[in-house]
Amino acid sequence: DAMLHTIDSDVFDEAKVYVPDAFADDRGYFKETYSQRKYAEFGMRDAWVQDSVSRSRRNVLRGMHGDPRMAKLVQCLRGKIFDAIVDARPKSPTYLRWDGFILDDENHHQLYVPAGFAHGFLTLSDEAIVAYKQTAHFDPSSEFRLRWDDPRVGIAWPLLGAPIVSAKDAA
Repeated sequence: DAMLHTIDSDVFDEAKVYVPDAFADDRGYFKETYSQRKYAEFGMRDAWVQDSVSRSRRNVLRGMHGDPRMAKLVQCLRGKIFDAIVDARPKSPTYLRWDGFILDDENHHQLYVPAGFAHGFLTLSDEAIVAYKQTAHFDPSSEFRLRWDDPRVGIAWPLLGAPIVSAKDAA
């Protein structure tokens, strides 16, 4: 039976990295990417309503986006990313603090992003395919954004030159 363990964030009590067992052989690997029962045993009781996938090339930086209604479970299915989260809850004692994580197709780490946090990532490999589970449907009227380079936050992105950023994320 597939097992699971967690790694705590160094900065946020609510953020966790979930690590499912991956079973590898000469054909490749198999892993469970989510099991309601197993994840609930580790405290995740969220009701997931939407799954989304993005594909990005090297040096693409997506984010920082958030929604006060939406938690996310993020994993990199192919490639490697530096994933960053920022506490964007104004009344929180960790408001505007950040933490960063390497997610890739070898460590199988899945980042739990609490509701009210901004989230973004930088693609470190030639290509990255990232999957997200979300607790709320996307609604542009409740989405908020932080600049990826907001000086109040100071995320230490592992950049090699200028990132490739959408017009929306650059604004």
